[in-house]
Amino acid sequence: MLNQQEITQLFKETRTDSELICSFLKTEDYVVQPVEYVSPPKWHLGHTTWFFEEFILKKYAEDHKLFDEHTAYVFNSYYESVGEKVIRTNRGNLSRPSVEWIYDFRRYVTDKILELLENQELSAEALGVMEIGCHHEKQHQELLYYDIKYILGNNPLFPKYNDQFRENPIEDFPQKWIEIPEDVYEIGHKTNDFSYDNELGVHKVYLQNYKISNKLVTNVEFLEFIEDGGYEKVLLWHAEGWDWVNQNNIQSPLYWHKIGQSWHQYTLNGLVPLIGEAPVTHISYYEAFAFAQWKGMRLPTEQEWEIAQKYFEWGTRWEWTESAYSPYPNYQKADGALGEYNGKFMVNQKVLRGASVATSRDHQRYTYRNFFHAPLRWHFNGLRLAQ
Repeated sequence: MLNQQEITQLFKETRTDSELICSFLKTEDYVVQPVEYVSPPKWHLGHTTWFFEEFILKKYAEDHKLFDEHTAYVFNSYYESVGEKVIRTNRGNLSRPSVEWIYDFRRYVTDKILELLENQELSAEALGVMEIGCHHEKQHQELLYYDIKYILGNNPLFPKYNDQFRENPIEDFPQKWIEIPEDVYEIGHKTNDFSYDNELGVHKVYLQNYKISNKLVTNVEFLEFIEDGGYEKVLLWHAEGWDWVNQNNIQSPLYWHKIGQSWHQYTLNGLVPLIGEAPVTHISYYEAFAFAQWKGMRLPTEQEWEIAQKYFEWGTRWEWTESAYSPYPNYQKADGALGEYNGKFMVNQKVLRGASVATSRDHQRYTYRNFFHAPLRWHFNGLRLAQ
């Protein structure tokens, strides 16, 4: 665990990073919620601030005065044990509180946290919650990128977020198959560095012989799948995936646009010609599975991914795996509201491993277990084949 001085520095950096991400937005961008799973940027800024007030200041700062008595109702996300909240689908209806108010709220709580850290020696428990709070905000920084891209990418003008965000790094090396021999292996988070509870519980797994690609699937490879009628071949798809394709008229990855005879992709740099050698992204688990079937291969399990990851480069795309999101052996949820952080979501979701171009600094590790529902694809994801 980090000491109090290190936590203070981590907190300062984290709060600054969130506001830097939003510095490229116009005021109108902060309020939009095009679909249920996208939250307005101002809600992220308020929610991450509420977290520190709710779980740190209310508990550890003597005589703390709330910035506003309605913050918990507006900015609680899924912590049922904390109290009532605005339902997720209504976040975009909150024209008030204003963006200016949100930044005042952030400054107030940031100042109060720094005052607490500078004037009081916190317990190991309090420092642990502070560290979780910082990494919780880092998760929301990544969600900010997802949501900002969805908001701008569904604007018919395809506005540019900024010129600096590097979304499509190319893996400029030959494709090879890494062979992993049959054996009993050990997985799980092993160090004292920060991790979430769903990574804990080092345990052994038996793996048969397998091969895994050292490269992610590229746009040009996925384009071959499209041109071969991959979205029209029922035998490539799970039944649920086939229903999803047809009900939603899915014909390509999210943010792909065919203009004339050429494919383009909306990126945070604006609408640009599709870069063939860049790793494909913004595909659902259904699409990743169907592509692997089309290639006569499969997706790796999360256990296979963790054992093989030291032999390839990762970190530009969250990688769909064939593993359901479930607890490790002897998993124990934390007591109280923080126990709702991961455990309550261990149903009907798939694990993704690695990290992405949107993952915040100091928030990547090979034991990280990300998870999403199979149809979702607004996050920066991709796939790596196994056989």
